[in-house]
Amino acid sequence: MNDSSATATTRRAHVTGWGRYAPSQVLTNADLEKMVDTSDEWILSRTGIRERRVAAAHETTASMGAVAGLRAIRTAGIEPDDIDLILLATLTPDYWMPSTAALVKEAIGNTKATAFDVMAACSGFVYGFATAQAYIQAGLAKHVLVIGAELLTRFLDYTDRSTCILFGDGAGAVVLSASDEPGGALGIELTTEPQGAYMIWLPAGGSKAPPSAGTIARGEHFVRMEGKETYRFATKTMATTALESIRRSGLQPSDIDLFVPHQANVRIIEAVAKGLDLPMDKMFVNLDKYGNTSAASVPIALAEAVNEGRVKVGDNVTIVAFGAGFTSGAVTIEWTADPARGIAGDAAVRPEDVSVRLPVDWNSVDPIPEALAEVMRRPGSIDVPDDVAPGEPERVRREVHA
Repeated sequence: MNDSSATATTRRAHVTGWGRYAPSQVLTNADLEKMVDTSDEWILSRTGIRERRVAAAHETTASMGAVAGLRAIRTAGIEPDDIDLILLATLTPDYWMPSTAALVKEAIGNTKATAFDVMAACSGFVYGFATAQAYIQAGLAKHVLVIGAELLTRFLDYTDRSTCILFGDGAGAVVLSASDEPGGALGIELTTEPQGAYMIWLPAGGSKAPPSAGTIARGEHFVRMEGKETYRFATKTMATTALESIRRSGLQPSDIDLFVPHQANVRIIEAVAKGLDLPMDKMFVNLDKYGNTSAASVPIALAEAVNEGRVKVGDNVTIVAFGAGFTSGAVTIEWTADPARGIAGDAAVRPEDVSVRLPVDWNSVDPIPEALAEVMRRPGSIDVPDDVAPGEPERVRREVHA
């Protein structure tokens, strides 16, 4: 690990920066009606999802993560080279190697950080958060950039309505900074229950089933999910994991001002609220706009909640997620940063100013699945600006091209 001014006596990890990025292209339920046997009413009633974002052909997990990461850095009021460690949670890396975190390091203009990926599926951001806190508590880092980024729409079977309706693309990030002041991360709980390992999985592409003409023909490079079993696990485990995190913080559920759960399904979130005996207005929900963005869902939701004024200094916030593995994780945080910094931090970074260096000639590759490309070319698909509040300070151009 690189040398840092943090010391072993610095024990608390405070959230000092946050940022998010959502691709401009929107895939609505009406669009999906043209692709698969489904309807807006069917999707909305079962999931709460109205639309999701789709990355453009030139966008990657790394490029989206870099935008969100730079926005978090700007919100924190530091420079990219102040970051000692970059952790990127994803199940959709740009490549099997190098790590996507390494690509992000170069893209944001950092020269000194250690960088590596975290893979715990939809729980990945929370696992990364816990890892960052451990580095800070050990005195190994002063500022840690934790990113959740996913490009799931390229790993979906658009004939399978049980999965293709659920997922979207995007990225979110936080900066955790060492502090000897009270607050910050208070209690963490992580779990893994491998009896559910094959309830959500991507069968081929690893060493057990390397890519081949056969695996491609059989559709084994698409996400597969057993919905009922996953629902049962999620509703039980998210509540118990959140409760343990809150208990470790010395608090009760009633002490929590806002819960930011993994945005998988509104029915799951409602069940978790019921399990914690809390009203839904304490649960932040934005899956109607983004769908399930896996490891990106919690940091996107957290950044949006803060920027919308749902969090103030001194509030207790619990983030909680579940994912393939089965995994789950929760962190309870005492918020210490000025929420007003977030929108200006987002506005300070333009996506078009961030690029990830590619191998020679790879710019010509069109990675968009043909079924998805066809429907997105049809009239009526919505293309909206990047999700930054209007009327805020003009974006500051920053050249970060490799």
